Parts: sequence; C-alpha cells; structure tokens
Amino acid sequence: MVTSTSEKYDKILQAAIEVISEKGLDKTSISDIVKRAGVAQGTFYLYFRSKNALVPAIAENLLSLSLEKIKERAKTATDFLSTLEVMIEETYKTTDEYRDVLVLCYSGLAFDYSLETWEAIYLPYYNWFEEVLNQAVRKEEVIKQLNVKWTAKTMINLIENAAELFYIGREQDVTLQQSKEELFQFLKRSLVPSV
Repeated sequence: MVTSTSEKYDKILQAAIEVISEKGLDKTSISDIVKRAGVAQGTFYLYFRSKNALVPAIAENLLSLSLEKIKERAKTATDFLSTLEVMIEETYKTTDEYRDVLVLCYSGLAFDYSLETWEAIYLPYYNWFEEVLNQAVRKEEVIKQLNVKWTAKTMINLIENAAELFYIGREQDVTLQQSKEELFQFLKRSLVPSV
C-alpha cells in the first residue's frame, strides 16, 4: 500500500465517506467513489485492495479528525473537567455528523478486522488522554488511586458509547443537553475527590 499522506489517497477517502454516507456501503461502488474523487479507477487500487479495505481507513480518518478537534479545543481548557467537557461535546458532534459512517465502521471492523486493528486506530487517542489524566493526577484534580491506562480507555469508550446511544441507538428519553450533562456528572463523581 502506498503511504496514506498522498493527496489522491485523501481525495478517495473523503469521497468514500461522502458516498457511503449517502448510499451505504453495499450500494456504493468503487466507480461511485473514484468519480466523486476525480481519480482513475486504477488509482483506487494503489491504496485499497477492495471497497471493504476502506473501513479501517475511514475509521482512522474520523478518529483523527475528532482527536484534532478535541486537542485544539482542549488547549484553552483550564483544568481536567474543562477538558472532559470538550471531549464530550466534540464526541457528540462527531457522532451526530458521521453517524451512518460510524455504524459502517463498527460493523465493518467487527466482521472483517481484528480487535487489534481497532486498538491500533485508537492508540493516539488513548495515549493523549492518558497524559491528560496523568497531569490531572499530578495536579490533584482527580483521585490518586487511578489506573490511568485502564481509565483512559474506559472513559473514551463510555463517552463514545453515550453519544452513540443518543444518536445511533436513538435512546433519546432525555434531551441532548441532559445526555451530555448526565455523562459529565457521572464521570465527575467517579474521578473527582470529594471536597
């Protein structure tokens, strides 16, 4: 596979996200994708061996975009809880914007790829949040008795799951704001020392 930093690779990936969002994976053809990307069909195969090979690339792309937004907004966060609010807000936004593509990614990775692939895609996010948690422990913003590695993964997964339940699972017995606030308060109670 050719390096993923190519402009053509990015065009194909963006076109795939758009077309799959509109038609679904099964009804999307490689011809649809390359036409939208403005590249030759053979170019597609320089980067992907099949349409299904797009799934982990799309998942990685969406997670990278989401993480970039979270990191950018977290730069202005004054403490751990502010960073947590940013994570929740951006995760909900991404889930809402890309809900159809996320369903595709989850189902595609579940059937065609291993858990190791999924974990590798999430590694930069886990590592970044582990550092955020370590800093919060040092500043005594969260409890000290914390398995940071486990907590980082669990919190990321919980935040994403809550957003997915709201937008994809349609568990909307609460408003969007209530869903985010309940999640925030739950995590806060779990991590912040009692005063």
